[in-house]
Amino acid sequence: MQATPAMFRLTLPSTTQAIRRVEPYLNKVNGAAKLDEVQFNKLMVSVTEAVNNAIIHGNKLDPSKKVRVVTELLPGWLVVMVTDEGRGFKPSAVRSPLKKTNLLKDSGRGLFLMRTLMDKVEYEINDTGTQVRLWLDLSKPTL
Repeated sequence: MQATPAMFRLTLPSTTQAIRRVEPYLNKVNGAAKLDEVQFNKLMVSVTEAVNNAIIHGNKLDPSKKVRVVTELLPGWLVVMVTDEGRGFKPSAVRSPLKKTNLLKDSGRGLFLMRTLMDKVEYEINDTGTQVRLWLDLSKPTL
């Protein structure tokens, strides 16, 4: 008999204050996932960045639009899906924050951080919003 994957859900209004709810949510997820400190910190930074991008860039701080976070604990993987109700974007058009001309800009670091910290980052963009999927390989040693 195969175990059912654990699933967690969080729905947020598109306000900057809502970002504070990410940490308690991920602490609840970690109760089931039992991540080590390095894995948990990678997850915390990446999910916070994804939620921040969804609220600010996707939903344009419109409190009537929601950000949905769904986390699944699968065999060997933790996947977090962050979905907004925005118009979408082209990930390839986001400039690298490492280029000299972009070093002092206020934005552009979120996608870089997610790509650096997570084992896989995927985007699904359609007319009803954007979903970012963050994959953390639980079988990889962290140190």
